[in-house]
Amino acid sequence: MHKNGKRPTRKQKELLASCRLNPENWLIRKNLPDSIEIVHRVTGRARVIEKVR
Repeated sequence: MHKNGKRPTRKQKELLASCRLNPENWLIRKNLPDSIEIVHRVTGRARVIEKVR
């Protein structure tokens, strides 16, 4: 069982937008130093985004 995702911060929203994702649809599951794990609000689909952009 996973923890519930949190709303993204402004910097995280900018990172999601740079990956052509709508920040309103994604929640932050885990914030790691080199990447973030995100989960979709509706579908529950999980992704990992690298922060090196």
